[in-house]
Amino acid sequence: MHVGVCKINLRIPENASLKGKRQVLKSITTRIRNKFNVSVAEVDNHDRWQLATIGICCVSNDGRHANEVLSNIVDFVHDCRFEAEILDYEIEILPV
Repeated sequence: MHVGVCKINLRIPENASLKGKRQVLKSITTRIRNKFNVSVAEVDNHDRWQLATIGICCVSNDGRHANEVLSNIVDFVHDCRFEAEILDYEIEILPV
């Protein structure tokens, strides 16, 4: 069994409130959950209006598959042109 973990740092440049940030993140996390069937949560930068960090986790019996799913999620967030831009991301595959 392999656990894939991805951390994506986002910038929301047009945002001016925590309420606006929550709306953008809810849209992103819901679409990721529905499309890829993974766990998603905001994990850092909770009180900063224009920055957000989301964590994504998937479990697979193949490490390559977990890496592929997480890479596809990063591409999805980049290509969907949400109101956020990706500043940085990290993917880690943990054999369990």
